[in-house]
Amino acid sequence: MPAFHFPIRIYYDDTDAGGVVYHSNYLKFMERARTEWLSHLNLEIMRLADEYGIIFVVRAAKVDYFKPARLSDRLNIHVELIDLKRSSVVFKQEVMCGDQCLAIGEVVVVAVNSTSFKPCALPPEVKEVLEPWRRATSS
Repeated sequence: MPAFHFPIRIYYDDTDAGGVVYHSNYLKFMERARTEWLSHLNLEIMRLADEYGIIFVVRAAKVDYFKPARLSDRLNIHVELIDLKRSSVVFKQEVMCGDQCLAIGEVVVVAVNSTSFKPCALPPEVKEVLEPWRRATSS
């Protein structure tokens, strides 16, 4: 399946005094896009916690920045599932402004028990929904 896309507009509170998006906000935008992607798949965060007793926590994040986003820019945040394991999901995320790539991130999230916060296996029903979104790898 193609990547999921989530639009974001840059507001004043996203920027520093020079009108440039503060670097940590890219991670916030990526988080919003992943949350909206899960919602699009009918896997809302609260539903995962209530029905399956799991939440996702970020284990690792790496972001490469290429160009700055600025006040009033309209961005498109891409979400691509690149790996799906027993208890973790690896995402590639791109922050685009038009056809310009501003940043690329790789984010690893882990399913943990919502009360003990210990890693746990993704429920089969959740993996079944996510699997079609896994990027096809070349042989």
